[in-house]
Amino acid sequence: MAAAAPLPDGRRVGAGMRDGLWPDRPDLAALDAVTGDVPTYLINADVHSVWLNSAAFRREGFPPAQDGMLREEEAFEISRRLNAADDALADAAVQEAGRRAAARGVTGIVDFDMAWNAEAWRRRCVAGFDLHHVEFAFYPPGLTRAIDEGLRTGAELPDTGGLVRVGPLKLISDGSLGTRTAACSHAYADDPGNTGVLTIAPDELRELLTTATAAGIDVAVHAIGDRAVAAALDAFTYTQARGTIEHAQLVRHADLARFGRLGVVASVQPQHAVDDRDLATRLWRDQDAIGYPLASLFAAGVPVRFGSDAPVAPLDPWLGIAAAVARTGDDRAPWHPEERVPVSTALRASSRHGEAELRPGADADLAVCGRDPRTASAAELRGMPVAATLLGGRLTHLG
Repeated sequence: MAAAAPLPDGRRVGAGMRDGLWPDRPDLAALDAVTGDVPTYLINADVHSVWLNSAAFRREGFPPAQDGMLREEEAFEISRRLNAADDALADAAVQEAGRRAAARGVTGIVDFDMAWNAEAWRRRCVAGFDLHHVEFAFYPPGLTRAIDEGLRTGAELPDTGGLVRVGPLKLISDGSLGTRTAACSHAYADDPGNTGVLTIAPDELRELLTTATAAGIDVAVHAIGDRAVAAALDAFTYTQARGTIEHAQLVRHADLARFGRLGVVASVQPQHAVDDRDLATRLWRDQDAIGYPLASLFAAGVPVRFGSDAPVAPLDPWLGIAAAVARTGDDRAPWHPEERVPVSTALRASSRHGEAELRPGADADLAVCGRDPRTASAAELRGMPVAATLLGGRLTHLG
């Protein structure tokens, strides 16, 4: 876990906690004993839970829990508060992150920040941000506003030079593996009786998809556990909505065919299979669905799109490509090697529209590699040198 660093106001914040791998459980008294009266927040690597000490509970106005943990929406609220920054600081951080991403060959991002960022992106573009194509997403509290303003998925946002478009409605329908809240068919191995949570009831999910679809808005449904994936597929079937299922980390064999027939995009993060292999081996050992499918999704005819889920994993497409090809990030044997995919497949899935070939007249959004990825080892893919990145034929990075 990253060191717990103090903020200017004295709060101490750490990130990257993975208590699912600990031999014991978080405990409020244990954290208090080593942190004292300094408000302390330890954020889970999956961002779905936060471990607070008593001083932090008092500061934030939440009643203290015996284990010191806040999960799901309460954890998201804590993260929103910790991430709050003035516009100048936030815009400078976005510009620097964009520069680093361009240096790794990134030409486009989907902004899933838990804020209404339309004005923020206008402001950034007017100030000179020109590093990526951006799709800004929004959450249910912003759905009525989006409809009232006539926003449609794919429409250009004014005053952004054509770089920013309206993205999907983001819906978080269950939790996560590390927080043990992903909705699964079987209980977590270390927590009998706990099968996770559906954070949006199936009826409500269908209503949200219906409303969004009627307004011309795509949806991105976060669904990690197999129960959540099944419920999401049910909702897509019922509403004929367009969009993605985000993560799809545990998928029933029978649902693979449904996935393919519906044409719903599986927006997956191959690096998670590498990062989570020990968690999944420990916590999901009693599940009988497919964990972190890749080859199985492609074989079922599912449109697959790779991403990073930053900051849960670094915003570096080459890490995801290497993970998809090798299914390991260290010197261990591949984890479920049957789910590996060829590098050509991984490259295509890492392109926003699955375009892996150059065509005369097409927009030149591309990365110039310093090594041929088709013959590179997994280690070489992870460290792929990017000589240049172009956005619409314009250099955004020159190595």
